Amino acid sequence: MADYTVKIEARSPVDSSLPDSEGYLLQQCLNGNLSSVSQHLDSGLLHPIISSILRILPATKHPISSSEKTPSRTPLARQLAKQTMSSQVRQNFHSDCEAAINRQINLELYASYVYLSMGYFFDRDDQALHNFAKFFRGQSHEEREHAEKLMKLQNQRGGRIFLQDIRKPERDEWGSGIEALECALQLEKSVNQSLLELHKVCADHNDPHMCDFIETHYLDEQVKSIKELGDWVTNLRRMGAPSNGMAEYLFDKHTMGKESS
Repeated sequence: MADYTVKIEARSPVDSSLPDSEGYLLQQCLNGNLSSVSQHLDSGLLHPIISSILRILPATKHPISSSEKTPSRTPLARQLAKQTMSSQVRQNFHSDCEAAINRQINLELYASYVYLSMGYFFDRDDQALHNFAKFFRGQSHEEREHAEKLMKLQNQRGGRIFLQDIRKPERDEWGSGIEALECALQLEKSVNQSLLELHKVCADHNDPHMCDFIETHYLDEQVKSIKELGDWVTNLRRMGAPSNGMAEYLFDKHTMGKESS
């Protein structure tokens, strides 16, 4: 393998102002003045790194200025931007699937945000339902992990992650424990519906890997979460919640405590 380590000759200091010096030619490459050094390409006098740059990048007569604000300021900038967005591992990955994954990432982070709000609401001194709080904080962590798993998948498939603003929870006060569980139930059903739509997009574009990934890591877990929350709401109503405050206290201590132990 060729040694492309740049070696500085015994020239002290290195004078990059000389037209025939490597320092000068390298600086011209970095400034975008490739046409001024392209004549040296076949001379055999250039360092291999400089020769590689000249052969890959198109020549331009104008240097790339950091003060220019237009995204398409030079052909060189346009080519570099295109290379940044492309992926050598991308295969059978439609742009609709890529966009749908980014939307799902945002929804998972929103769900994490909502659960975080719930968790610290029930940790307040006027609520003191500590196992409710622990459960919702655990849900927040789980939803964030779901988002990160989708981010990893996006990179594995050669897609690009574009994060959006995360909407704040619709409320800051969550009322009683049963009311919060009812909100959590609706949230999980919304997330599940979004996952079903993502699965359909992938199926429509014949992406079996994505379909299998969603089925394995998300849909089964969503169905179980929805069933668990529905059972808890039913039992709390059976105990007289929310009018019976003792019901939520006992549920927090015995049912939620058992789940979080």
